[in-house]
Amino acid sequence: MLAGGEEQCVLKPELCERLAILQKGEITECHIYRKLASLVRDQRNRSILLNMADEEYSHYRTWMRYTGREVAPDHVRAGFYSSVARIFGLTFGVKLMEKRESEAVATYRELVAFVPEAAAMVQEEEDHEQLILAMLDEKSLRYVGSVVLGINDALVEFTGSLAGFTLALQNNQLIGAVGLIMGIAASLSMGASEYLSQKSEGSGNNPLTAAFYTGGAYVLTVFALIIPFFLMTDPLPAYAVTLAAAILIIVIFTFYTSVAKDLPFWRRFGEMAAISLGIAAISFVIGMLVRIYLNVDI
Repeated sequence: MLAGGEEQCVLKPELCERLAILQKGEITECHIYRKLASLVRDQRNRSILLNMADEEYSHYRTWMRYTGREVAPDHVRAGFYSSVARIFGLTFGVKLMEKRESEAVATYRELVAFVPEAAAMVQEEEDHEQLILAMLDEKSLRYVGSVVLGINDALVEFTGSLAGFTLALQNNQLIGAVGLIMGIAASLSMGASEYLSQKSEGSGNNPLTAAFYTGGAYVLTVFALIIPFFLMTDPLPAYAVTLAAAILIIVIFTFYTSVAKDLPFWRRFGEMAAISLGIAAISFVIGMLVRIYLNVDI
């Protein structure tokens, strides 16, 4: 007998080890949900998260009846998910964690023959997804379309524009200055367009907030793309770094939206990358032709 009256594992050793891994996952997720609940101001959402934590703890106790031992939570993983939720929002943090839980559900189905209680666990884990969908209504997700608009336009326009400027002007300070002026002007224009669009569509979003998200996403992307021209002296390597920054932005934002909105990552990444790099290649050729045929020499 173990402390607390728990018995030794009553199943085969290899099955007990599988259950111990699941047991550790459940107690870790219990800690994560409790940490996330402490970050939430809305009382209803906090109650949902605490209830989910209690269910995870119940699952942990069920596995413990079979393994006959207590298991410590993975504090590193718990800290990681709570930090992600602080930085990127509760929606992203919870959905990222739930993607991992969906893998556990498949394992639970396999274990029903050995552990009858696993059937109820499967249902509760599947219910978590519906609870999350009903619970989460973060501003960052309601305005994600505005953010996509700002980032997409900045990537497409500025990877192309900077390609043309690089070949035509071949002066990093001048390329950076022109890009900065254009970027700020374009971000204001994009914000104004989004304001008018939201106001006319009656989507339920605040038009001013939508304009802020679009313009802000646009200008931040522009800054990330033009910084290499202010820090480097050779135009072509600077533009290569700009392209790498563009790809990194596409990867990060596509991953964020694919997790938060349950969208396919690779297809969306491929579309954004193909459009941005395709426009850049065309603009690069145009810049070369402008420099040759208009005799631009700066």
